[in-house]
Amino acid sequence: MNAYVEGNTPALDSFWMPFTANRQFKAAPRLLVAAQGMYYRSADDRQVLDGTAGLWCVNAGHGRRAIAEAVGRQLAELDFAPSLQMGHPIAFEFAERLAAMAPGGPDAGLDRIFFTNSGSESVDTALKIAFAYQRAIGQGTRTRLIGRERGYHGVGFGGISVGGMVNNRRMFPLLPGVDHLRHTHDLTRNAFSRGQPAHGAELADDLEALVTLHGAETIAAVIVEPVAGSTGVLPPPVGYLERLRSICDRHGILLIFDEVITGFGRLGSPFAVDHFGVRPDLTTTAKGLTNGAFPMGAVFARRSIYDAFMDGPESQIDLFHGYTYSGHPAACAAGLATLDIYKAEGLLTRAADLSAVWVDAMHALRGLPHVIDIRTIGLVAAIELAPRAGAPGSRAYEAFVDCFENGLLVRVTGDTIALSPPLIIEPAQIDELVSVLSAALKRVQ
Repeated sequence: MNAYVEGNTPALDSFWMPFTANRQFKAAPRLLVAAQGMYYRSADDRQVLDGTAGLWCVNAGHGRRAIAEAVGRQLAELDFAPSLQMGHPIAFEFAERLAAMAPGGPDAGLDRIFFTNSGSESVDTALKIAFAYQRAIGQGTRTRLIGRERGYHGVGFGGISVGGMVNNRRMFPLLPGVDHLRHTHDLTRNAFSRGQPAHGAELADDLEALVTLHGAETIAAVIVEPVAGSTGVLPPPVGYLERLRSICDRHGILLIFDEVITGFGRLGSPFAVDHFGVRPDLTTTAKGLTNGAFPMGAVFARRSIYDAFMDGPESQIDLFHGYTYSGHPAACAAGLATLDIYKAEGLLTRAADLSAVWVDAMHALRGLPHVIDIRTIGLVAAIELAPRAGAPGSRAYEAFVDCFENGLLVRVTGDTIALSPPLIIEPAQIDELVSVLSAALKRVQ
């Protein structure tokens, strides 16, 4: 049994928890103290099925010894080395491995890798690369960014500016010159969709309207999540991403896919780029990159974008951007070990094999109290609940707490319950997940 058991809870005051109602949590804390495979162990020594892959990131399941051992060996050999004007072999090795499996395959050319430490940093890095690239090719007037309503792109100032989740934006000053496409959530036409909803491709034409409004010569890039995750799992309508790509090509606008959530097998393909067959110019990743074992992110850039920075004097720094921990040796070791596991166990495509079982199990919840929509794609699902009058989000939060108390961890965003279990989940565990969630939904008033 772990040292932290009921009656031996650590002091809670000092840690200012992120995205948490701190007073509410600390009055009735939910502590996880150990994890193995598909399950967490709670502080009161209960087994809790992980229905969210930690936070969309533990794709290969918990407690992978090979990752821990790889990190330990690397820390003992080389704990830290800078990547600014210096290098260390494992960062180049990891970048080569990633380039070999880059989104869209070798023809897509997304094989230049910039290392970050999180999804938020990946997004801000991609936005800065987009600005710098446009300037490098003589398009310095392109200083505007386009995001999308209900988009989530992390918590950097760039990310919250192009993001479209209101509570993330309202407290902070935002970058100027940012505009937004409409979101694609359409309950009236697309409720209870399996995979991509049929209606809404025309929403991509919002970009044409913004080009008319602002002028193409002012727009550097458009950023979208191929499947919006944190806002409640919104798969793109059929034809939507293709339409965005076409409009961007027509007007010289870079297209950025935020694959922090969808990257590394979540949809049944290595990346959403592979799943949808639409090639962006930049792809942001993190989360599944190291199986959540070490903070790390990576931006995949089209080779032609990288090459545009290589025309100046050889002694000139080509991109004035980076982080102390870019390509951290231990993070790279964790990433290489993670890729080995993904390959050995076929995890990057396993969601495709499980999809039929998963989709049927999720849609079996249709008809339960308050369920107004269910959305599924790959190994992701959203169960949207009708909000309580005057108390939005409270119904889903109560279901979240009920699930945890009965052995299941789910994710809640507004009135939507989001599910994204580790890719190692078995059909029997899908049944277990549905059983606990179904019972919770029946109890919530």
